[in-house]
Amino acid sequence: MSHVLLLLPDFLLILLGFVLCRRTALNRSVWDGVEKLVYYLLFPVLLFVAIVRQPLQAGALMTLAGCGLAVVGCGIALSYALGRWPGVDARLHASGAQTAFRFNSYVALALAERLGGVQSVAWTALLVALCVPVCNIAAVWPLARHAGQNFLRELLQNPLIIGTVAGLVGNLLGLQLPELLQITLSRIGGAALPLGLMAVGAGLQLGALRDAPRLAAALMSIRHLILPVIAIVLVRVAELPAGQQVVVVAFAALPTASSAYVLASRMGGSGSFVAGLVSLSTLLGMLSLPLALIGLDATR
Repeated sequence: MSHVLLLLPDFLLILLGFVLCRRTALNRSVWDGVEKLVYYLLFPVLLFVAIVRQPLQAGALMTLAGCGLAVVGCGIALSYALGRWPGVDARLHASGAQTAFRFNSYVALALAERLGGVQSVAWTALLVALCVPVCNIAAVWPLARHAGQNFLRELLQNPLIIGTVAGLVGNLLGLQLPELLQITLSRIGGAALPLGLMAVGAGLQLGALRDAPRLAAALMSIRHLILPVIAIVLVRVAELPAGQQVVVVAFAALPTASSAYVLASRMGGSGSFVAGLVSLSTLLGMLSLPLALIGLDATR
């Protein structure tokens, strides 16, 4: 499939959610419940199943994991640095910083199979397993500090971290799920991708970006320009196999996590500003992801 068309199926689901929310009886009140269902149940189960089922050969995948973590680390450092800009609103920065380094795992896992089949799914699952906890810790920290909340408690209650850690522990212990339970959990997790993508569409809104346009532009530049470029340099210097190079670069160019909106709202941040960033990032991802893969091809 052409790089330009890679995200088209996912974009159509996002568009469907947008239309359903605004043109049918399935209005905002319905999608509020869908977002919570995906965030607290479906997506944690999806992460758990994806991680626990894929053998993680730590030695062979060390360089791949290092590149993924390096990309995320650069995003965290750059987004935190924006808080030192003169005139930056502390609440908006604490709310929106996460959008520069978090990634939409719905899109990542939906995209992985189209990029390279089952093997790409396994590599993507490893990156998700390692980077979701790091990203969530980095996302919770500024919000908890700004709102005066207990940082450790927020981490221990985060469903994405719980699902990821449970999957990692199960994988390392060689957990074998009974067939009936595996089928059940797989079906629960499978519902996360279409519902999560439609929920992103239902929540699309750009108006709140007017509150801090310079901050929004800087955060989106990190997410969709700087990190993909860093990823291309890293995978070439590290001489990763071609398939792993594609996975890391695609990972770096993903739209930001749609759950960023839920996290900001639940922790007293500016939910509307983050919703605008998520919406803009979703649209920019349609361009940045294929362009990043084309850029990678150009370096070979």
